[in-house]
Amino acid sequence: MAAEQQMPVEPAARKSRAGRDLPAAIVVGVTLAAIVVLALVFWHWGFVLVITAMLTLGTVEVHDALKRIGMNSAVWPIGAGTIAVLCGSYAAATVPEGSLPWHSVLLGFLGATVLAALIWRMPGGSAGYVKDAAASMFTICYIPLLGSFGGLILAAPNGAAKMAVILLIVMGTDTGGYAVGARLGKHPMAPQISPKKTWEGLAGSVGLASAVAVPLTVWWLGSSWWVGLLLALCIVAAGTCGDLIESLVKRDVGIKDMSSFLPGHGGIMDRLDSILVAAPVAWLIMFLLIPN
Repeated sequence: MAAEQQMPVEPAARKSRAGRDLPAAIVVGVTLAAIVVLALVFWHWGFVLVITAMLTLGTVEVHDALKRIGMNSAVWPIGAGTIAVLCGSYAAATVPEGSLPWHSVLLGFLGATVLAALIWRMPGGSAGYVKDAAASMFTICYIPLLGSFGGLILAAPNGAAKMAVILLIVMGTDTGGYAVGARLGKHPMAPQISPKKTWEGLAGSVGLASAVAVPLTVWWLGSSWWVGLLLALCIVAAGTCGDLIESLVKRDVGIKDMSSFLPGHGGIMDRLDSILVAAPVAWLIMFLLIPN
């Protein structure tokens, strides 16, 4: 009896070690990087609008995630507030000094967003009001408040170079952590939060981030090497905390990714979790040590 002829098997899409669609991840990553670079070089408002759009979508992702545990944020007021906070604070920071204080605009829009979120929930009655209000306050603090520092960095003197340095340091943090952790990682850093994160990976993040930060801080920002080292260490620490914070949220609500909006990457917040927490830390260091 003739041997059965096997049907040809279609090759499966290449996956990364994390189970991602690698080709899609590369295409999306390169496309986002190109948009960011072009906006930083040619049109700063374009960069602000891209970040604003992504963070506004992020508020929807967080809203959908929190709904899984019975917490309903005021997604529409928060989305509108995110646009107002990011665009308003950047616009105020770029006008001549003193004519429209950016901190007044930032606080004003944040306060208005908080009030709008609390009032929006009132028709729903008292049942679950505190829980829903807590969801709104968490989202407002997590996304528009932290995200506003990106625009403030860009609006500062030599802002495009400062923003580029921060983004490259964050990339170095992620790349160094993955490259070393995937090969040498043996000691979990936070096993109950993110089992794949290791102390070896953290060392790789510090090493590559420092190698990126020190020369760029000297060449592009005209500051001292130790400022670059400090910037790298603080961004690695903040970015790692940002990643762990999002992991805690996802574990609590029982999801792997915030969404599938970015093929091969997951959701918007899965890409911005580190940058969101690192941005205010980087802004403070640059404000104090690299003012001009």
